[in-house]
Amino acid sequence: MSGVVERIFLAREESGPTAPVEEVEAVPGHGLVGDRYWYENGDAGPGKAITLIAAEAIEGYAADTGNPLAPGEHRRQVVTRGIDVNALVGRRFFVGEVECEGVELCEPCNHLQKLTGRDSLMRDLVHRAGLSADIVSGGTIRLGDSVEAVERDAASRTA
Repeated sequence: MSGVVERIFLAREESGPTAPVEEVEAVPGHGLVGDRYWYENGDAGPGKAITLIAAEAIEGYAADTGNPLAPGEHRRQVVTRGIDVNALVGRRFFVGEVECEGVELCEPCNHLQKLTGRDSLMRDLVHRAGLSADIVSGGTIRLGDSVEAVERDAASRTA
């Protein structure tokens, strides 16, 4: 199971606009450098360090609703292509050189629905709004990096 990093978006402040970047530093316990969810004290709770969403899910939302999301409007930090991010819940995976662990689906919330002004967003994006994950080992995430699940046997040997 593998894919690629297609886009990276950061927002400097809560509810602020997202901006595309070409690369970002990922730090265990802290999150992504420069993002609104950077935890200065290294106390990022489970699933609070990084979020991912599949480009195919964004495109599926647009096809289903006829109302495409603007780039970054989904508010997830890393957009992937070619990998089922839902299947990464409970699994270790790499985003380029950064090792992550999927914690839970990042379901759409009322806050996202209000920010986008899309009344049916929560319903329309349920189970396809992405993945919340922890950063296990840090490094730089770049556009074009591979996204690869760790084989379950290998993950159990390193745990």
